[in-house]
Amino acid sequence: MRDLTAQAALLKSLHVPGKPLVLANSWDAATARLVEGLGFPVVATSSYAVAAAAGYPDDNSMPPAVAFAGVAAIAAATTAPVTADLEAGYGLSAAEFTSALFEAGAVGCNLEDGDHRGGLRPLAEQVEWLTAVKSADRPFVLNARIDCFIRDSVAPQDKLAEGIERGRAYLAAGADCVYPIGLRDPAQIKEFTSAVPGPVNVHYYFDGPSVPELAALGVARISLGAGLFAVAQRAIKDAVATLGDHASTVD
Repeated sequence: MRDLTAQAALLKSLHVPGKPLVLANSWDAATARLVEGLGFPVVATSSYAVAAAAGYPDDNSMPPAVAFAGVAAIAAATTAPVTADLEAGYGLSAAEFTSALFEAGAVGCNLEDGDHRGGLRPLAEQVEWLTAVKSADRPFVLNARIDCFIRDSVAPQDKLAEGIERGRAYLAAGADCVYPIGLRDPAQIKEFTSAVPGPVNVHYYFDGPSVPELAALGVARISLGAGLFAVAQRAIKDAVATLGDHASTVD
């Protein structure tokens, strides 16, 4: 039987600046088994990929039952710790959210501060939400996503300062790691990791800094996010294209 307390402790211990935890995000049981079989110590989910596979947009509108069923299927398929990308919590209360997380068998989660109606959730509100979620009576690793780098509501010259302010506030609220998604400039990554007193997660871009380069910048966690799902979709499209004009006639 899965020891969630031990797995949460293991997951947290793997967040080491300079020796980052690398996550190849999955979206179903098959990809979870593949990731574990390749030797990754943790299985992470991608909310975009899970939502797309279930027929929903990645805008916090996926029904919670669908989202957590996806997490549960992944957790059931692997013996590794599972950390789940769960958008902004799907409108659940903190108690409902953490209960669903534990019942699904996950020991970590991402929660974002982007408001899909536009902009960012006010800092005080997000801090209150993260504090409430982290007050659960069972341990888990909370990765607080910072969306200012992917939102046009924040001026480009203000994004780094906004991100650092939010990163510090989320760590003070109990987050175990902060995730400035969209931050990809090496100099800014270094400035961010130097200014924020806790583990930092960055998104991996295939045309960006390598894993060793990100490690040297002080990163503690690297996520491919929806990157693998996009690669899989392109591979399927390319494979089907080889059928040529016969594609529409093949059963």
